[in-house]
Amino acid sequence: MQVGLKEHLERLDEIFSPQGDYTQTLRFMQQMANNIIQQLTAMPDTRKVQVVLAAIAHKTSFIEYYRWLTYLLLLILDLLICLIACLGLAKQSRWLLAVIMVCAVLTLIMSWVSLGAGTATAVGISDFCVSPDKFIVNQTKDSLSADIVHYYLYCSQSLPYPFQQFLTVFQRSVTTMQIQVQGLLQYSAAMYPTAEKDLLGIQRILNSSEFNLHQFTALLDCRSLHEDYLEALLGVCYDGVEGLLYLCLFSLLAACAFCALLCAVPHAWTLIAIRDRDYDDIDEEDPFNPSRRISTYNPSRAQVHSFCSYSSSMGSQTSLHPPLPATTSTPEYMNQSMLFERNPRYENVPLIGSGSPPPSYSPSTRTT
Repeated sequence: MQVGLKEHLERLDEIFSPQGDYTQTLRFMQQMANNIIQQLTAMPDTRKVQVVLAAIAHKTSFIEYYRWLTYLLLLILDLLICLIACLGLAKQSRWLLAVIMVCAVLTLIMSWVSLGAGTATAVGISDFCVSPDKFIVNQTKDSLSADIVHYYLYCSQSLPYPFQQFLTVFQRSVTTMQIQVQGLLQYSAAMYPTAEKDLLGIQRILNSSEFNLHQFTALLDCRSLHEDYLEALLGVCYDGVEGLLYLCLFSLLAACAFCALLCAVPHAWTLIAIRDRDYDDIDEEDPFNPSRRISTYNPSRAQVHSFCSYSSSMGSQTSLHPPLPATTSTPEYMNQSMLFERNPRYENVPLIGSGSPPPSYSPSTRTT
């Protein structure tokens, strides 16, 4: 606006130089344009506030992403440790229990750290939500005046409109300039036809400025920004704090669960050790011990008789006597079975010296 309007006014000043009234009108229009430019430069610069808010939003999104990733990995680690604990208890494996102990200690530390971080963040956000307006005023006091900040924070009809003077001066200046241009077009077009082009150019600039003024007035309205501000407060102070409390509850339950796991794993370790000791502590004299039966009836361990006898007086071999066969006394019930059936009923004899367990009972083996 400043450059285009200045060029048109300079050319019109050359054209209307013989007419003092027209040049005075041009100087008045130049004064109105300077007032508009002065009001525009006096507007508060909101770019610094946008930079601060954008930096806070970027930092918050960065922290939130890594917070989500950390809690996701912690949840996966908790599930893996629980699965390994179930597997270790099912297999009764000591090395799995040792791995569980180490992982449980690390996860317990991470759970307490996440609980502390979540609690501290929830407390900090709660302090902000007690008085968010004061915090925003303190953050923007170097860039915006308190009247403008209060206007957007509260958006009340009782508060003064901080841009009223600027918009009024802008509107009046543009309207006055349009009236002056319309008068020059009406009275000087016949006398100075070359001035019509510049006057129409000034009129287009003023119409565009008026349209931009209406758009700028709509943008300066507090209602849309105030609604966004309230939605942001609801999201942070209610949904955000509630989510942090749920995360703190998850961390607390995880910490309690792993404390119980650390208390249960040593007890399971002790039970496994007792079971192994009881299994190894077997009476060697127990007749039902398989190793005892094998050692008793193993032919390789039977007594070996010497086939050679030497006379101590002659110093030479005098006789070779083969070993007598080992005689075993057959029980009376086996002899009776052999008399009546010509074959012993070994299936009725418990614990024959073959090292086999007692036979199973069935109706077919029952004697009549």
